[in-house]
Amino acid sequence: MNRQNTPSQAAGAVGAFFVDAVLVVLFVMIGRRSHGEGVDLAGVVHTGWPFLVALVVGWLVSLAWRRPLAIWPTGVVVWAVTVAGGLGLRVLTGESAALAFVIVATLTLALFLLGWRAIEGFRVRRRAAREAAAEAEANGPSASR
Repeated sequence: MNRQNTPSQAAGAVGAFFVDAVLVVLFVMIGRRSHGEGVDLAGVVHTGWPFLVALVVGWLVSLAWRRPLAIWPTGVVVWAVTVAGGLGLRVLTGESAALAFVIVATLTLALFLLGWRAIEGFRVRRRAAREAAAEAEANGPSASR
């Protein structure tokens, strides 16, 4: 069976990638601000590009567009590749990756990249349950017999 993405599925994947990218940029901006660095475009790009490149790689490795909202495996793979790849690129380009930064980056990006997927998954399941209950009520008690 040939499974092709519908336009709405593709739009959902684009939206999910956008959320991930915005959250990575937010992580960078929070980090820069907490260290007294500016949140100007040049500074954010300088600090953020390794993590954004790694995010793209994470999406490619996980085939995230297939199930962009799934925590497992999509979210976990995207998160792990974003952290490891971002830190690796930082080190390869001469930037630091102190243990404290590694811990903060790992935890913050887990909260961001997995957290929004958990919230969205809860919201989708809740909406589906409400719709199912409304449909059952509309069909009346005789429909369940």
